Amino acid sequence: MSRVALDFDRIRKSFGSHVALADVTLQVREGELFGLAGVNGAGKTTLLKCLLDFAATDAGTIRIFGVSHRSTAARATLAFLPERFLPPYYLTGRDFLQYMQRLHATPFSFAAVQETFAALDLDLRALRLPVRSFSKGMTQKLGLAACILSGKQLHVLDEPTSGLDPRARALLKAQLLALRSQGRTLFLTSHLLADVEQLCDRMAVLHDGTIRFIGAPSALLAKYGTASMEAAFLACIDAPARIPAETVTSE
Repeated sequence: MSRVALDFDRIRKSFGSHVALADVTLQVREGELFGLAGVNGAGKTTLLKCLLDFAATDAGTIRIFGVSHRSTAARATLAFLPERFLPPYYLTGRDFLQYMQRLHATPFSFAAVQETFAALDLDLRALRLPVRSFSKGMTQKLGLAACILSGKQLHVLDEPTSGLDPRARALLKAQLLALRSQGRTLFLTSHLLADVEQLCDRMAVLHDGTIRFIGAPSALLAKYGTASMEAAFLACIDAPARIPAETVTSE
């Protein structure tokens, strides 16, 4: 049986009178590609901030491969790409990657960089250009490349296709599936339900700070009897809130 890579147990987080997360409980298994879907303001980014200890939880526990998320050692196993990825504008692409490789304690390999850039359709000229000259798509690809090159067991990606054109999105999806085939665990948020359906072994729907569904994408379609993920998602968030029972898994 697979280990639990991420374990969120009854997480609560409020900002003043606003409840951002209310008793959020879910698990991500080692080696799976898990998608977290929700509208803007549903609590997805807040949950990631709690995971990374950027925001203190009000209640509940989070464990990364069995280690409390409050321990710095727990986060040594993961690479993170934020939704609004803004690397230091004065660095070149090479400077940034070399810096990230040092942080991840991974040797810089030009051959690995070439392979990763080609897989993401990022021109090698980006290595010598300052980040301030990058387009949004180039910047996103640089952040994705840094995550892939980290060699970490767990990748936490907040809206990883943001700013990517259709070709780059297709190439990234191929890379995510390749990482999963290598045994890495991927936990991503996405507004693109078609991508979640195509890529993810399992998914969760987060709405108004509560989990409305956990299971395989096909189980969400079956639960609401719809032909499209968009229709199933809308039916899910419009249904009365309750703690979901996962009846269908990816196994």
